Amino acid sequence: MIRITYVTITYNAAQVLKRTLDSVLQQDYPEIVHLIIDGASTDDTLKIVDDYTAQSNAAGNGHQVKVTSEPDKGIYDAMNKGLRGVDGDYVCFLNAGDFLPAPDTVRRIAEAVTNTHQPTSTTQLPAVLYGDTDIVDGEGRFLHHRRLAPPEKLTWKSFRQGMLVCHQAFYARTDFAIATPYDMQYRYSADVDWCIRVMKAAAKENEPLLNLHMVVANYTQEGQTTLHHRESLMERYRVMEHHYGRVQTLLLHCWFAVRALLKY
Repeated sequence: MIRITYVTITYNAAQVLKRTLDSVLQQDYPEIVHLIIDGASTDDTLKIVDDYTAQSNAAGNGHQVKVTSEPDKGIYDAMNKGLRGVDGDYVCFLNAGDFLPAPDTVRRIAEAVTNTHQPTSTTQLPAVLYGDTDIVDGEGRFLHHRRLAPPEKLTWKSFRQGMLVCHQAFYARTDFAIATPYDMQYRYSADVDWCIRVMKAAAKENEPLLNLHMVVANYTQEGQTTLHHRESLMERYRVMEHHYGRVQTLLLHCWFAVRALLKY
């Protein structure tokens, strides 16, 4: 069976964490490892995590929960710590406040992979699994489908049009993920850079990417990108310039601006 590792980064996340943990606890698929990387929280985060660990153990659902709590250098440093502890076939970053849509989400993801791709001694599982995202408010209530939708055929060049796949809906095969740590020079957009670099590495090895054709993540609108919107946009521009070139990035952003004006 395909094993999936979820990495959840926390720091004083007691107000939003429970719905994230509950969504993993309720999964009816056994091959799940849940790494919780805490940045030495001072609120009730660790109590909630302890309760969750006890519930998961008592449920006998086959899930493994592993917890670390220590100071870090920010969210991407914590994500790199998570990568160093990844186990299994795929890893997905499901941060505090975000959650899986339904109890059968992981089972359906695994079935989609096994139904469309049977690995043999000469072939491997797809390098990336990707799906759709719904946006929820601070209470976890549905707001709308994510405006940017994944294309039928995703490549690393697709992100020239924006981050078409949400970070929480991007499942990287563990060998590619571990070999591609987050770039600590970025404070808000290292996830964009990471996804592009993982897909570049997959393309270099001619490894396929699989569209799951389902909503695989509920993303909470209030996050670091929202709180630091201007800084995030500027940093994302730098990421795109690095991967797609200065001229092409400038021309694309001019088109984005014109397209936005035409809507009004």
